[in-house]
Amino acid sequence: MSTATGLDLLVIGGGLHGCATALFAAKHGMRVTVLEKDSVARHASGTNAGGVRRLWRNLKEVPLANRSMEMWKHIGDIVDDDCGFQQVPQIKVAENAQDLDLLRERADLMSSNGFDHERMIDQAELRDFLPAVNADCVGGLMSEDGFALPWQTTAAFARKARALGVNILSGIEAKHIYKDAQHWRVETSEGAFTSGALLNCAGAWAGGIAAQLGDPAPVEPVAPLMIVTQRMRPFCNAVVGTARRPLSFKQMENGTVVIGGARLGRVDTRQNRTDIDFAELTHTARTARDIFPVMRGAVIQRTWSGIEARTPDQLPVIGRSMRHKNAYHSFGFSAHGFQLGPATGSLLADFIATGKLAPEIAPFPIDRFASTDANTLEKVFAT
Repeated sequence: MSTATGLDLLVIGGGLHGCATALFAAKHGMRVTVLEKDSVARHASGTNAGGVRRLWRNLKEVPLANRSMEMWKHIGDIVDDDCGFQQVPQIKVAENAQDLDLLRERADLMSSNGFDHERMIDQAELRDFLPAVNADCVGGLMSEDGFALPWQTTAAFARKARALGVNILSGIEAKHIYKDAQHWRVETSEGAFTSGALLNCAGAWAGGIAAQLGDPAPVEPVAPLMIVTQRMRPFCNAVVGTARRPLSFKQMENGTVVIGGARLGRVDTRQNRTDIDFAELTHTARTARDIFPVMRGAVIQRTWSGIEARTPDQLPVIGRSMRHKNAYHSFGFSAHGFQLGPATGSLLADFIATGKLAPEIAPFPIDRFASTDANTLEKVFAT
């Protein structure tokens, strides 16, 4: 058995959050290794919808999302790659008067909390942004957000991290974790690694890692469903959702339309497998067709679903272990963590290196699950 020693930080998980934190930790002069049981961006970080979204976030996430958006605006300076980022409007469409009331309530909530990036648009302005939208739609709520290419983005963060000296190892699964007085020892499928600090970025598998650290974390694996169509004439230059029905809709530069939302397939984390639930996918397609009648002529090219981690409150876990000063977590982004990647990685690396916890990541401690029933945790970790 081989052993890698002399590390300041060992990261478990080679998705966007693991690679981003590793990159910024290396900028602090830390010696970092990332262990990925499959390959970089194999799961959530490479298969999500790519939304760079601040619109409609939980209030606790908004400061972090705003900070991350400022980084996205100059992402090329950070990772030497534009990551396919495009700044476009993100719009929640109101299909009727009741939807419009719901969106106004949201706009008022944001304004009362000091956030001004979400604003109401009326029916005429909605049609200015979305000429192809269903004529029955009556308005919307919008923010200047955008989208990027998930796999390209994660690969760029990994490449830049490597350029800064980070060792990213694929096909190596963390199995058993031990702690002595000063170091962590992680036994893997390819030998053992020791490090001064440990970071759990294992996505849908993060609950099992957290359990070994004595940190309860009820993580549920989910498989968000995605559709991409054959190329169509340009008709949409925004990322579109609805006030009440699950939808994430955008048209790419090549004319293909990428459609997602909160509809879920079936997942088996033991086999790294997801299965498409075509009944659920039909609901997604129907919603897209209702909002954009032009989609009645669309041809589906392919469908897929990746494996993501969801927490009971659908907020991430970011920060220090409850039991260990030199162990940290970053997981459970509940199918909306892509936009948060740059700022989360930067602020968490600062915390690991300096001990200073930024207010943007303070609302997401793992100890909020400390009272979770042990039987519930056992069931979650068995998935």
